[in-house]
Amino acid sequence: MEIQFNGKNVLVAGAARGIGNAIAMAFADAGASVLATDVLETELQALRTQSGDRIETDRLDVTDENDIRRCVEAQAEKGRHFDVYVHVAGGVLGQKRKPLEEVTGAEWDRIYDVNTKGAFLVARALAPSMKQRKQGKIVMISSGAGLGVSLTGIQAYASAKAAQIGLTRQLAHELGPFGINVNAVAPGFLRTSPDYERQWASYGGAGQQAMIDEIPLRRIGEPEDIANAVLFLASPFASWITGQTLSVNGGPTS
Repeated sequence: MEIQFNGKNVLVAGAARGIGNAIAMAFADAGASVLATDVLETELQALRTQSGDRIETDRLDVTDENDIRRCVEAQAEKGRHFDVYVHVAGGVLGQKRKPLEEVTGAEWDRIYDVNTKGAFLVARALAPSMKQRKQGKIVMISSGAGLGVSLTGIQAYASAKAAQIGLTRQLAHELGPFGINVNAVAPGFLRTSPDYERQWASYGGAGQQAMIDEIPLRRIGEPEDIANAVLFLASPFASWITGQTLSVNGGPTS
């Protein structure tokens, strides 16, 4: 099975580092024309350099409807319409575990806005072109936290990732008649950002080993593990798969 994306246009939101970085590079390596976006401009430029300028970059805030419109319209003016959209933007945004009664509405909204509302806003902007062309692939990067209990202990994060999975199912139902597949990937724990590095360090040596020992494959995941799953779901080999959430986590822990 050889997966190639020659002649395909791919938009990756949240591509500056970690999972998004690996996904953007994997699509570029598979022949796609990739637009990588994020709010982290320095890291985006590093990605462009890393790719040998094969990847185009643009600063994009997925919570800003006007910015999304600007980005999509600017690409359309170049004759570029996206065949694949991957929503990676999200995470815990520097927040830390604390009791429910201490969580502010603003903290809750900030996580929801990027993880869930942002996924909706960009998908909404890209849907008309995909529907017109009767083709498209949308892949959401959710989390194991959306299927169970979040190790972060952050209520909004667990809820937003579960909502993302619900959005995936609903969009798959709505967009399927137009030839558009919508799926999600739910990664296990990865050390892909400063937030998750802090979480990992908080476990200490014994806790880290205990986590690894609970994973059937006995290792923490790598960004490339998630990128491989995304490429499959965006490929013709997954043409009859939609509305599904693929867990990529090294195996069930219970």
